[in-house]
Amino acid sequence: MSVAAVLPLAIVMVAGPQILSAVFLATSEQWRRTSFAYVFGASLSISAVVTVAYLLGGFGVREQGSTPVVMAVVVVAILGAMAHTYRTREEAEPPKWMGRLGRATPRFAFRLGFLLLGVFPTDVLTSVAVGSYLASNDLPLLDAAGFVALTLLLLALPGLSVLALGERAETRLPTVRDWMNDNSWVVNEVVLAFFLVLALT
Repeated sequence: MSVAAVLPLAIVMVAGPQILSAVFLATSEQWRRTSFAYVFGASLSISAVVTVAYLLGGFGVREQGSTPVVMAVVVVAILGAMAHTYRTREEAEPPKWMGRLGRATPRFAFRLGFLLLGVFPTDVLTSVAVGSYLASNDLPLLDAAGFVALTLLLLALPGLSVLALGERAETRLPTVRDWMNDNSWVVNEVVLAFFLVLALT
């Protein structure tokens, strides 16, 4: 799978609490260990979901194409969710557990990465879609490596920026974190917009 093909999928995987958690962990006291643990946990769950979907043979689904009615329902549902997200933007708040990320332990970060990327509905659906696509087209499982690697790279970017830029990143990341924290509804809209584009293409 080419980078152009997996980039939208990788962005869908990390858009939302996934990348926000990575930013929080990169500004925590044990940022090196927690950031690594977070990405490592994510790598295991993403790989597991893709592999299971692949081994199940795409759930017996071959590329048949969705009917116009089904696609219309999906598009209407996404547009409805976008409208709801916008209407409730003043009430939108990040999950309470994010308040613990500033003092997170590597063990907590590992579990968080594993669960967010392996249980979060949008991530499960995306990983299953990748594994099912490869299986239904008789492509090797190894072709999912680009998707997994790109997703993990995006998750690692906050920690890598601190490692590469030092004090400059340590100064700017909290600003990014606070903006994302205060504008979580914007992140949700971006995720839904990506799904809308995927549904229409």
